[in-house]
Amino acid sequence: MKVGVVGGTGLVGRKLVAPLEAEGHTALAASPSTGVDTWTGAGLAEALEGAAVVVDVSNPPSFDDSLEFFTQSTRNLLAAGEIAGVGHHVILSIVGIDRIPGNPYYVAKLAQEEAALAGPIPVTILRATQFFEFAAGLAALYGDGAVVRLSSEPVQPLAVDDVMAELAALATGEPAAGSATHELAGPEVLALDEFVRGVLSLPGTRGPWLRTQRPILSA
Repeated sequence: MKVGVVGGTGLVGRKLVAPLEAEGHTALAASPSTGVDTWTGAGLAEALEGAAVVVDVSNPPSFDDSLEFFTQSTRNLLAAGEIAGVGHHVILSIVGIDRIPGNPYYVAKLAQEEAALAGPIPVTILRATQFFEFAAGLAALYGDGAVVRLSSEPVQPLAVDDVMAELAALATGEPAAGSATHELAGPEVLALDEFVRGVLSLPGTRGPWLRTQRPILSA
């Protein structure tokens, strides 16, 4: 089976290609670096030719462009996929995006889901919780130069590899009639600041953005 992995050259996408190929599938990594631009539609027709499934794990070039990127890219993917005979469209999304108002990225991801569900191809959505691998990015995002301030809201983090294994299983399985949404969360509930502090205390996880050893405080 040929699977088009949109965003397949990024951190998450690379980890999805491996389990798909290990199962004997052909995984095509589609991204601007491979000549495929879902936002403009450039290269899509060629990339999806012969694909049975499309898995979208892409991200916008800038968070400021999230809403336009996700909605337009999804419409382009569905239009090209319908012409190519794609029978299953799979999206990686986030647990809680419909319950946490005011977050522009969550609004954009929810719009992506809605655009896919309104399209002509059966859709499977996997909503996952926070990844362990993104702890450093959260610290960088919420640091102010002296400290990192994070809320104590509960999270259930899990590893990217676990998410990708579930995503690969959903992508290569039969789609539900119409659409289906699944949720995947880690086994342990942690406060967000506790989660980030714990991950960054491990050897080899403190990047150059933490050279000053900034403390991580509850907001």
